[in-house]
Amino acid sequence: MDNRTPRVDPRVLRTRQLLKDAFVELLQEMDIEKISVNRIAERATINRVTFYLHYRDIPDMLEKMADEMIEDINRILNNASANQIAKEEEDWPMLVNLLEHFAEHAKFYKVVLASRRTPIFTDRMLRLLTELVTSRIERMGDESVLATAGIQKDIAIWYGSSALIGTIVAWLRQDMPYTPVYLAKQFILMRTLS
Repeated sequence: MDNRTPRVDPRVLRTRQLLKDAFVELLQEMDIEKISVNRIAERATINRVTFYLHYRDIPDMLEKMADEMIEDINRILNNASANQIAKEEEDWPMLVNLLEHFAEHAKFYKVVLASRRTPIFTDRMLRLLTELVTSRIERMGDESVLATAGIQKDIAIWYGSSALIGTIVAWLRQDMPYTPVYLAKQFILMRTLS
């Protein structure tokens, strides 16, 4: 029996990409409250009925786009962790791959993460980064620097995930003045100092 996921029609993928691109372009120009299904459909050069074949409404579209964003990022993180070589550099490939993904899709992330207009994306990203930081802190165990310094685990998690997303957002807002590799090195250096 074949357990592979069913293949999605390329036309469906193309239409969803057109809708996503149209939404991102409109969000660069106006507040989200002013964006309508008609405007998205016109910008995507499709008719309104086609929009409703893919999404119930704009909040449904945002929800599905946020789900896709998290799926893409999880795929990148899982690929990086599957290819890890050295224990002391376990976060290095993951961080570089994550930052390269942000750089490759900078237009999208700059609008949805760095603009304050669509909190659903920032909330989902923060939740994902919190899970990553939590996992890393739990792997460190009771013998970690945090435990010996008397730092509460939940405070370290809040700090770590917020610092990570805050730095990524600032990097995007500044038009990525550093390469993903350089920024990842800076993260690793800061982590070793703390």
